[in-house]
Amino acid sequence: MAASGPSRYFAGLSRNTVLLALASLFADISTEMLYPVLPVFMTQTLKASGSVVGLVDGIAQATQNIAQGFSGWLSDRLQRRKPVALVGFFLAAISKPLIGLAASWHGVLGARFLDRLGAGVRSAPRDALIASSVAPEHRGEAFGLEGFGDNLGAFLGPLLAVFLLAYLAVEMRLIFFLAVIPGLLALAMVAFVREPRTDVAAGAKIAISLRHLPSAYWRYLLATALFGLGNVSTSFLILQTQAVGVSLDKTILIYAAFNLMAALVSYPAGFLSDELGRRNILLVAFAIFLGTYLGFALTTNIGSIALLFMLYGAFQGIFRSVGKALATDLVPEQLRASGIGCYTAAIGLLGLVASVVGGLLWDHVGHAAVFLYGATFAVLGSIALLVLVPAKQG
Repeated sequence: MAASGPSRYFAGLSRNTVLLALASLFADISTEMLYPVLPVFMTQTLKASGSVVGLVDGIAQATQNIAQGFSGWLSDRLQRRKPVALVGFFLAAISKPLIGLAASWHGVLGARFLDRLGAGVRSAPRDALIASSVAPEHRGEAFGLEGFGDNLGAFLGPLLAVFLLAYLAVEMRLIFFLAVIPGLLALAMVAFVREPRTDVAAGAKIAISLRHLPSAYWRYLLATALFGLGNVSTSFLILQTQAVGVSLDKTILIYAAFNLMAALVSYPAGFLSDELGRRNILLVAFAIFLGTYLGFALTTNIGSIALLFMLYGAFQGIFRSVGKALATDLVPEQLRASGIGCYTAAIGLLGLVASVVGGLLWDHVGHAAVFLYGATFAVLGSIALLVLVPAKQG
């Protein structure tokens, strides 16, 4: 008899998916303690420009996603996920204090490079572990749970930063040193994961090449890449929130609310994508992104900006969980990490382009131009998704 009600809603979860969601929770607490503080630290303490903020963040994110592409290939080549993921979690954890030691934006760039290198190394094998720990019909739920942990950590991290800065009067640089603690807790969670056995015999030659990824996957990648050309760094939403007159502590609280919204949306979005089709749910995410960016371009009202930032969290929650679930649907099991890695590598490279362009628009054209640029590619990406990707897969 089929499960119903709450039992059906959580039917696809396993011990591994819970542990990996906890790992994402702690890892993102570590990262997001720093993320809303970092643009302010760079522009006010280190006197960097908006273009430099965009460049550093774009390079950092591109590094993460390019590294994910390589680690996905390596993980598939070895047919081992857990050891590669552990290395990535370790690198990301130990990089955080290096940001606090930076005397210029160049030091921040180096530390962020190491941080995002670790994040990239861990992500594809972790996602492959998630996909192999559940039945295909529950894959959206599994990625939704990981997205919930990731975004809940992104909610709790800024709150912890506000508490340390505003209530304990901790010096800003010390935040970067304290962030190593949750990073190491994330590492501990992954250590308890049991890696599922692979059907591929040890020592067998596996064809690990982009040529072996199916055409349906490449069509999906093209649509998401087109959208990604306008997906500028969230740092610009933070800077715009500050630019309209919101204080630092309130900006961080708004950013925390954005991540709470992303956390709350992630699991329901994954569940609905199992039921209604992933493309349909992704189209909703693109529409939310479009509305948010148009709002940021057209209003300077503080209340409206706060609400729009929270709405952007719904996009983030849907896109993270459902986008990766669809990428795993379109590739065979032995190429799963490579498929996820290539998907996020494309997003990262185009995110670098978007962030650099966004920084130039911010400095030389105007703040609204950044968001109109993103909105334009949201429309183009939505059209490509409708044309190139079927509503149902398989």
